[in-house]
Parts: sequence; structure tokens; C-alpha cells
Amino acid sequence: MSLSAQVAVRRGSLALDASVEVAEGEVLAVLGPNGAGKSTLLRVLAGLLTPDDGCVAVDGTVWDDVPAGTHLPAHRRPLGVVFQDALLFPHLSVGENVAFGLRTRGVRKAERRTAAAAWLDRVGLDGLGDRRPAQLSGGQAQRAALARALVGDPALLLLDEPLSALDARTRLVVRAELRRHLAAFRGSTVLVTHDPVDAMALADRVVVVEDGCVVQTGTPDEVNRRPRTDYVARLAGLSLLAGTGEGNTVRLDAGGVVAVAEEADGPVFAAVRPESVALYLTRPEGSPRNVWPARVVGATPHGATVRVELAGEVPLVADVTVTAFAELGLMPGAEVWATVKASEVAVYAR
Repeated sequence: MSLSAQVAVRRGSLALDASVEVAEGEVLAVLGPNGAGKSTLLRVLAGLLTPDDGCVAVDGTVWDDVPAGTHLPAHRRPLGVVFQDALLFPHLSVGENVAFGLRTRGVRKAERRTAAAAWLDRVGLDGLGDRRPAQLSGGQAQRAALARALVGDPALLLLDEPLSALDARTRLVVRAELRRHLAAFRGSTVLVTHDPVDAMALADRVVVVEDGCVVQTGTPDEVNRRPRTDYVARLAGLSLLAGTGEGNTVRLDAGGVVAVAEEADGPVFAAVRPESVALYLTRPEGSPRNVWPARVVGATPHGATVRVELAGEVPLVADVTVTAFAELGLMPGAEVWATVKASEVAVYAR
């Protein structure tokens, strides 16, 4: 089973033009900001929206082919969908919700009850089949929704922000369970999310969509280490600096020069992790290769540290301890010196 899709959709100000390929057993995360076109792509794959152009095929079967006039309606597509909200039918029991897709396909009552019970057991809801959805917690409802999506052994599984409505603790538990079920799923999976943690934890490969276009693709590690847009860099917590490599220096497009350890040539990105940036109130002594004056423009608690945004010749983000933040007086408007070792700057071609 595999997904191959190349679709174009125009709705208002959105112009989506995207291609995705998902292999059998692979989980593809579609990551992007709000309004990027992620949910529109998902609706096309689900058959809820007909593309203006393009083709969608799963396991060699054509679901959409605009030039040929082919459009397979949603109810005829062998797929499962889990939405942000579980969207369980309130008038049906949990077991009946899980078995609903089998019921619409004409599966006999005894057979669908057995299948639903087996899946409720697999997702940790054994014994809860007779309850109503209102009696479930948020995490239990999402587990039931996942069981409903997988009970029919679909060729394609679509996950639309499946964890975003859960509280932080429940999200950790359900994410771990979801990862286990996805590892055993034989079909293709498309996960739509704006949360990089979900993408990195669940996906084999990531596609980043911005303004309706695919701007980057790769494994989670590749996307995290080598972002190609400011949006991706912010998700990864990196400062992304575009410039031109000239040996062991990068001359930035916005002005300023960055010293690097590896020789670079031509258009490149220089990426700096926030933990690699050191801050001082006076220019540090010695001869560090990268020293820039900067001004604090923002500060946000970030786990055990404070993430400090810096403006200046070279805009950066720095992580400092809470103690250092207080001792240095790093309030917005404070003037500081920022240093970065040349060996801590990652350089790669644009």
C-alpha cells in the first residue's frame, strides 16, 4: 500500500500546489503554520474536497484524476480518519462507534462486534464498549477514534491534529500509544500537525508546507538540523542566517559576517543553536572569532532556561539560565555582547 498525490487547490487567498509520496508502512508528517494548506491537503486525500487539478492514487488505485474526470467519493475510499476532536457519535455506544465503518460496509453484526471489541482491547479500552462517548476522558475518546479508524484495515490513515485537544500529560501517554500502533500499521499514514514534537516523535519523514507550497522535506532529524526557512528554524529553535560563503566566513545577506570552522562557498545558510550563544555585559576579552553587539528584544521561559531574542548586526536567539538572566539584567532593551564559537555554526548550501 502506498500513497502518491500531486494536487492543486485554489480557495480564496489559498493556492495549494503540493506533491506527497508515502510508502507502505511509512508515517509522513505534514508540518506548517496555520493557513498553510495542511488541512486542505488532508481534505483532498479524504475525498471531502475535489482538487482543481492533479491526481491521487493509493496502492495503484486512482482516487482522483482531474484531467480524466475521476473522483472517488469519501465513503468509497478505504481510509481511516482521526480528527482533532474525536467526533464520536454521542447517541451510539463506544463499541458501536468503533464498529460504525464496518456497519456501513455491510459487515454482519456479530463480526463487527468482535472486531470492535478486539480493537478496544488493543487501545486500552477493554470493558468500555457499552459506555457513551460523554463518559470517556479526552484521551479515551481519542483512543476510541483511533480504533474506529483502524478497525477496517484501511489503506490510508489520516490524522488531523489528533493530539492538540489533549492536556499535556494525556498527550504524552496517547502519543506513545499512537506511535506503537502506527509502527504496526501496514498502510500509509499522513499526520497533519503544527506541533514539531508530534512530527518528530511520530513521523518517519516530514514535509513542511508554507503558503500552499512544499518548502522542505526530509527525515525529522534532517529537517531539525538543517532548516531551510525561518518558520522551520524557529520550530527547531535555531537562528537561521542566509549569506554567501567565502572560505571560513559567511557574509550575511542582511549585513554582518560570521566566522565558520568549515570552508563554504556560494549561497549558504548558517545555523546557530541558542545554547551555543554566550552573553556578556561588556565585550569579552581574548579573541573569540564571533563577537557582536546586540540588544535584548524579548525573553521567554523555556524549560529550565530563558530564551532571549537578540536584535543587532547578527540577529540571534540565546538560552541562558534563570540565574544568569537575573544577574545580567536581561530585560528588553538591555545592551549585551553575544559570542559564538566558529565550530558551533552549522553551514550548508541554500
